[in-house]
Amino acid sequence: MTTDTKNHQNGCDSDNGSSTSEQKAGAPKGLPPKAKINVKNVILVLSGKGGVGKSTVSTNLAFALAETGKQTGLLDLDIHGPNIPKMLGIEDQRPVVSEKMIEPVHVTGNLGVISMAFLLPDTSTPVVWRGPMKMAAIQQFLAEVNWGALEYLVVDLPPGTGDEALSIAQLAPNVRGAVIVTTPQDVAVMDAMRAAKFIEKLDLQVLGVIENMSGMVCPHCNGVIDLFSSGGGKKAAEDLGVPYLGSIPLDPAMVKAGDEGRPYIMSHEHTPTWKSVKLVMKNLVDQINAGSR
Repeated sequence: MTTDTKNHQNGCDSDNGSSTSEQKAGAPKGLPPKAKINVKNVILVLSGKGGVGKSTVSTNLAFALAETGKQTGLLDLDIHGPNIPKMLGIEDQRPVVSEKMIEPVHVTGNLGVISMAFLLPDTSTPVVWRGPMKMAAIQQFLAEVNWGALEYLVVDLPPGTGDEALSIAQLAPNVRGAVIVTTPQDVAVMDAMRAAKFIEKLDLQVLGVIENMSGMVCPHCNGVIDLFSSGGGKKAAEDLGVPYLGSIPLDPAMVKAGDEGRPYIMSHEHTPTWKSVKLVMKNLVDQINAGSR
């Protein structure tokens, strides 16, 4: 990131009196201002724990939204484990900087992507950052990226309820709410409930719950096998009093599609999982439209 960002991090670590000095100098208190970005609907995608397929859901939802003809951005804020570029087959690309603005990497004419992965020298390089550095990066990903006029910005967040989720909620304009992704098991559902309550504490709307890996589609007969049981996500939505956006079965072809860098919905039309993703996307758009009326 920029030198200013690095200096900000060093100052937070080394100058214990900086906060007092700023207050004496009359620095404004409270939350930072919203980033200036032309977007109608910011959608946060998060989960209470890792391993529930959140990034896969984010990728396919963003692609599905872009397929409707709407200008869509996909912001990968899993700073320590950015996987979105790999799932889209663009991990070897780099954003272009023009007139002091960063151009997102375009997957299609309607879908642009920004990820920390684009800024790392290789895929094995770790990001060893504390909170202030991450917040500065998020500010840059919003304000210094030439997103254009967006209908949707889908934000893929890391698991849990930490700095990234807090920062994007504070900095992004027009945050319509959050989608909670879970798998059917009790442990995952318990963490999903925490994530939903976290969103409510931020005075944001829970747009709904998605139950991912809800059964597995047999590659031979297309029947659904309940590997991890089913219904946990729906019950969590009912207990929370929030919409249930639907379930997405586990399909071995979806795993392969992610590894090959091709969104599943590009080439598996009319399969049970494809239909599920499309239905979830429709239900999500309906929730956004209902909230904006």
